[in-house]
Amino acid sequence: MEEIYVSTDVETDGPIPGPHSMLSFGSAAFTAGGKVLGTFEANLRTLSGAYGHPETMAWWRTQPHAWDACREGTREPADVLPEYVTWVKGLPGKPVFVAYPAGFDFLFMYWYLIRFAGESPFSFSALDMKTLAMVALGCDYRNATKSNMPRGWFSDRPHTHRALDDALGQGELFCNMLAAARKRQ
Repeated sequence: MEEIYVSTDVETDGPIPGPHSMLSFGSAAFTAGGKVLGTFEANLRTLSGAYGHPETMAWWRTQPHAWDACREGTREPADVLPEYVTWVKGLPGKPVFVAYPAGFDFLFMYWYLIRFAGESPFSFSALDMKTLAMVALGCDYRNATKSNMPRGWFSDRPHTHRALDDALGQGELFCNMLAAARKRQ
């Protein structure tokens, strides 16, 4: 069964789930060759009793358009996350969660999936693009930064801090990185 790479970006109001909320998320499902198979996005209502972290909220004040976009048409996480699981399970292959950095985005997605859907279609794992860049570039982890990546790996898609926009751009970057890493082998 072919792996399907589910590039996911989250927007949050703080550094960890529970005390803080995931405001929105977007996922774009890609084949290894870069074909987009589908997308999913949602804006979420905040968790009861959660609060925005002061540093994160200060950053949001510098991004008013992105803030407005992630607060439009919010829905309950308990309604959205089961729909998302159904969408992921309906993809024509084995889903692999992909993010940059996976440690942040997967933390929120996994917590929300378990809390509101009772399961994760990705199991316990996520593919970290920074680690893949390290392999593709043949460099140390700390040097595997976007500023050290070849310009040809990036699409022309702007980074808007709107979850689905960023998931699509990140997925395009991932597919180019994957091709480079496989070529290096």
